[in-house]
Amino acid sequence: MSVQVRSREQDGVTVVELEGEITSVTSAELQRSLLPLVEAAGRTVLDLSRVPYISSAGLRTLLLVHRNAVRKQTGTVLVGLTAEVRFVMASTGFLDFFDVRESI
Repeated sequence: MSVQVRSREQDGVTVVELEGEITSVTSAELQRSLLPLVEAAGRTVLDLSRVPYISSAGLRTLLLVHRNAVRKQTGTVLVGLTAEVRFVMASTGFLDFFDVRESI
């Protein structure tokens, strides 16, 4: 089980599309995939429209991505949050860390 990660450049922004559940099983691999993309990018958009579920381990991965983007003085935008992912992030206060938009 893994999370599919696809990235592309769009209007000077790195758009990273994620697909699959972000769990304790998949978050370490996802972290290894995301951090180099964030390091190399200016602004990063994470498209979570194909992520039906995120666990606390997944939230930690997103927080690490956010902290690296802040350290680089760039931003991370989350788009396409499913109802369940939005609920989990709102309940835990994680939505406050990110710029959240409906779509790219």
